[in-house]
Amino acid sequence: MKSLRMIISILGPVLGMLVITLAGVRPAYLQTGQTPPAQRLDPSIQGTAVAFKGITTDGKVREGLFKIKSTGVSTVAVRKAADEFIAGLTAEQRGRTLFPVNDLEWRKWDNRHFPPRQGTGFKDMSEDQRKLAFGLLRASLSVKGLEKTQNIMHLNGTLAELTNNFTEYGEWLYWITIMGKPSATEPWGWQLDGHHVIINYFVLGDQVVMTPGFMGSEPVRAESGKFKGTVVLQDEQNKGLALMNALTPDQQAKATIKSEKGRSNNLSEAYKDNIVLDYAGLRVSELTPLQRKLLLSVVAEFVGNMDDGHARVKMSDVEAHLNETYFAWIGSAALDGVFYYRIHSPVLLIEFDHQGPIALGNSGPTRNHIHTVVRTPNGNDYGKDLLRLHYLQHPHGQ
Repeated sequence: MKSLRMIISILGPVLGMLVITLAGVRPAYLQTGQTPPAQRLDPSIQGTAVAFKGITTDGKVREGLFKIKSTGVSTVAVRKAADEFIAGLTAEQRGRTLFPVNDLEWRKWDNRHFPPRQGTGFKDMSEDQRKLAFGLLRASLSVKGLEKTQNIMHLNGTLAELTNNFTEYGEWLYWITIMGKPSATEPWGWQLDGHHVIINYFVLGDQVVMTPGFMGSEPVRAESGKFKGTVVLQDEQNKGLALMNALTPDQQAKATIKSEKGRSNNLSEAYKDNIVLDYAGLRVSELTPLQRKLLLSVVAEFVGNMDDGHARVKMSDVEAHLNETYFAWIGSAALDGVFYYRIHSPVLLIEFDHQGPIALGNSGPTRNHIHTVVRTPNGNDYGKDLLRLHYLQHPHGQ
């Protein structure tokens, strides 16, 4: 028995990597030059094995929430920037960057630093290609959203400096993929994938869905080094805390679903496309007008990472379901406290979480490691419900 276990321990990782290679997945260490993670298999194989349904409250998708319609907000600049980025790639780069619009690649994003990535990495881009890549981000995001994305990338560089680990961390360890062919009428999109920042950007006509989205950082502030002075995610933190402290004691009690904050309370990060998450906490219909305004300000901080026009469209959807929205809290509401909060409606899920340190220590939750997630429940992450409706109208598009 001992000999058998020894054989399995030796052959297991080798066979696992063979499976990954045959599946066409390129391990991250081959892309970045880092050493292979010890006996790790491709996590995306586990996370995408189940067909996409979307986040629900009871396992059943609520239908009729999303429709194909004109928003009146142009996506021409995004399409043009995507075309220019693609044209700037080499044939070999295009071969690993372009995927069908309905490809499983959408769901293989990971907010951690070690998983395999597809697409073209900033580290491997020329300066001209990087300009085109940032041009795509600039056309798709708000000024604030672009700055936040770049600052998270910079802080990943700070993390490399602090740990002296420039193979697993760094400002350029981010990859772009294009799903579908950029078009004025057919569905397509793009994805940014890397440590602590994930953007999924689906386009159909002039409609945009920018979820799942992940933004986080460890550290959240650069005290030294190349990017000294860079700070992220403080507005998300402070606005959430201000909302909690604007509640009455009775309202705070209803909002609080757990008093003790754990190292990680987020529920909808990578490979959690189909979680069943019931509403919890305080219903927004119980808020005063001022309190509602504060909650919408929190929502706008997250939604406002996309371009201003489409952010307004999304906020209209959120407001239409405001009385079905819930605010939940875990942890301390002290000015220096650590906490988790969640805003959840039929068309929006936001999570904010103070996490325990990973690269910079091993303790309880800290304000120096933050994770945030934005999702579109009921089947429209990655624009999946819009894509389904498009296929119903245009079966040849499949």
